[in-house]
Amino acid sequence: MAPPGGISRWMDLGGPVRYLDFGGPPDGPLIVCVHGLGGSAVNWMSIAPLLTGTCRVLAPDLAGHGLTQSHGRGTDVASNRALLHRFIRAVASGPVILMGNSMGGMISLLEASAAPASVAGLVLLDPALPVVAARPDPAVTAMFALYLTPGLRRAVLARRRRAPAELVASILRLCCADSSRVPAEVTARHVEVAVQRAGFPGIEGDFAAALRSVLRTAGYPHGRAYRQRIGSVTCPVLLIHGSQDRLVPLAAARAAALGGPARGRPDAGTRRGVTRVTAVRPGSHDDQVRGNLYIRSAR
Repeated sequence: MAPPGGISRWMDLGGPVRYLDFGGPPDGPLIVCVHGLGGSAVNWMSIAPLLTGTCRVLAPDLAGHGLTQSHGRGTDVASNRALLHRFIRAVASGPVILMGNSMGGMISLLEASAAPASVAGLVLLDPALPVVAARPDPAVTAMFALYLTPGLRRAVLARRRRAPAELVASILRLCCADSSRVPAEVTARHVEVAVQRAGFPGIEGDFAAALRSVLRTAGYPHGRAYRQRIGSVTCPVLLIHGSQDRLVPLAAARAAALGGPARGRPDAGTRRGVTRVTAVRPGSHDDQVRGNLYIRSAR
């Protein structure tokens, strides 16, 4: 039985790739968890144990994230989509369920579109989606501008390399409606990863390349092509979105569901495309904070 935080394993996919094996029944459905921009496999350490009673759960660190150094591999969305596909081929003999958050949700959608035989279903937790008309969060806008300005980016990230606990705390404040609800052991694991990453070369450039790619894929005019790719997805999709998400507005999730082949109908659970948006309000009676994600059982 794997410990709650998973067993760290490695494989060679054009270079070393670290992943966490959270265990689960060998003959059960395989869930592959795909983290978001700047995240890592440890993002899933509180959610995964809730699933391993019936499913096997694996979570890779994408290139340029977590403990998977880029080593010349691209860290953009397309490159990491290709890396995810190779990972699926290496760990599974058939289709898997992809569970993706933020950029990981975007990559999971693109994988389901490009390789439908590899994906049995999607669980999308606040995925990065095509841009819609909505007022941007000032703190998010400022952060993106900073990371895309080379001189400022290097100065800020160099300082944060020296203060990994501060880096983790700032990310949790940005991603969580209430970061005080994140368990201490989850925060500690994220700090451990940040300490290890502080010694890696080129992490600033890797992050900037990934960020530019996410913005390019979701924004104008490329968001139209991304929307078409979403519309081509044929597997069942559960879309869960936090009502107070500062990075991707809830309106983007609603637009994606309404624009999908199933048109978001509540009776379309077995049809193709995005079938439901479950909007989760932090602090509601049936939500559970797990790491930096709010999850509610879909009814």
